[in-house]
Amino acid sequence: MREKRRDTMELQTSFISTFFFFFFLFLLSDIPPFVYSQSDSCSSNLNNLNGLVNFNTTSFHCQLVWDTEDYILRYLQSGPNLWSFVLSASYANSYIAMGFSKDGNMVGSSAMVGWASSDGGGVIKQYYLGGTTPSQVIPDQGKLSVVSNSSSIVYQSPRIYLAFQLKTTELQSNLIYSVGPSNWLPASDFLLKQHRSHISTSWNYVTGQSNEENPYCRLREAHGILNMMSWGILTIIGIIIGRYFRHWDPFWFYAHACIQSVAFILGFIGIILGYVLNDRLNANVSTHKGIGTFIFVLGCVQVMAFLVRPHTTSKVRKYWNWYHYSIGRILVAFAIGNIFYGIHLGNEGSSWNAGYGIILAILLLFAIALEAKIWMRK
Repeated sequence: MREKRRDTMELQTSFISTFFFFFFLFLLSDIPPFVYSQSDSCSSNLNNLNGLVNFNTTSFHCQLVWDTEDYILRYLQSGPNLWSFVLSASYANSYIAMGFSKDGNMVGSSAMVGWASSDGGGVIKQYYLGGTTPSQVIPDQGKLSVVSNSSSIVYQSPRIYLAFQLKTTELQSNLIYSVGPSNWLPASDFLLKQHRSHISTSWNYVTGQSNEENPYCRLREAHGILNMMSWGILTIIGIIIGRYFRHWDPFWFYAHACIQSVAFILGFIGIILGYVLNDRLNANVSTHKGIGTFIFVLGCVQVMAFLVRPHTTSKVRKYWNWYHYSIGRILVAFAIGNIFYGIHLGNEGSSWNAGYGIILAILLLFAIALEAKIWMRK
């Protein structure tokens, strides 16, 4: 009778623990939309610019044109020979620029350049890039026919918006984007220092696509896929095997240990790729990197726990079990949240969110079915 009561209590405890574990996972899966709303993206509207930009900003085409600097371009043909542009970027107390070139070269092009001034206002000017030295980048000159009173610069932390309209019968498709030195703004003569970084693209205004390929896109995809497969999928499968297949002794133990070892190795490689990617792109992803490092530390703790696990007959085994189970569930919870957050940072779109969400749903349903089977058997 006492043994039956103990089995019932263990079953109830395990069922409640599993329920709250997966419930917590679904709560974490809602984190990315919250983070997503904190910065600009193509799914955001420009209602925050109402009254600050001198033309209508609705129904714009939108594209991430430079992911390293988080440049988002919105554009629209607002009328016959009239084009409206809004360039959005993360602000680093420097100028941002968008240039139009006939041949894709910076020299000979004309650019719209803007920055937020120290007095809280903003400056936007056209420049003609006559050469490679600062003295040859001439303010208030250029070949762009800018509509009078249409230009404005809006700073709303942490974003800056460069808005202007062009009157032209032949809009140049070779676009150049640049960003100035961090924590440096032009003086009263409006001369510019050499940009910190730039990118040149060939733009199709009909399809909204660029022929510029991010040289690190494959590295970024490898980083995302490895971490998704390791911490976000294989680790969960290993937990399911360890929880629901103990009656297949000793197969369950070897399968659990093998899957979790593979997950740790792949996750370690994925994190190394993440650090390399962050170093090359110099991207501001401190939160994502911090959570990823925390997940890796938890993974190392699990490896050490495996190496020092006590025997099943030991009196401290139950405490080790609580420790091992808790760390594993915390790891998976943070991993799922960070994977969705990483998808958001990479602007991979809804397909990645939907694909990973479907995998999580399948694993959840499978776990619920196995939990119900245990409940019915006992």
